[in-house]
Amino acid sequence: MNNPVEGAQTAIDEARLPADIPTGETVQVLFTPGQAARLLQVRESWLRRRAARRTIPCSFLGKHLRFSRNDIEKIAAAAEQPTKSTRIEIRTSLTSNRRRSGRNEHI
Repeated sequence: MNNPVEGAQTAIDEARLPADIPTGETVQVLFTPGQAARLLQVRESWLRRRAARRTIPCSFLGKHLRFSRNDIEKIAAAAEQPTKSTRIEIRTSLTSNRRRSGRNEHI
């Protein structure tokens, strides 16, 4: 499971509803910052800081921070980054030429 969106979706799908809610009923479930952090595999403080800055989707119920299923999916999708396949090449010949020329000129 390398895709963070799929991982978050699977964890959300597996999240248990309270026993008093019938299983066939559609319910809007809100997650606490701790629950959302576990689903996204990030620190709770990371979520709270970004929610306070309003840089990630979230909801406030009064003073209580909550995340919907849709919020968590958007956060995971926004976090996807393409892998970097290019490497930075270091010019060792230029560096070694400068060293040699600098030392040899003084002799």
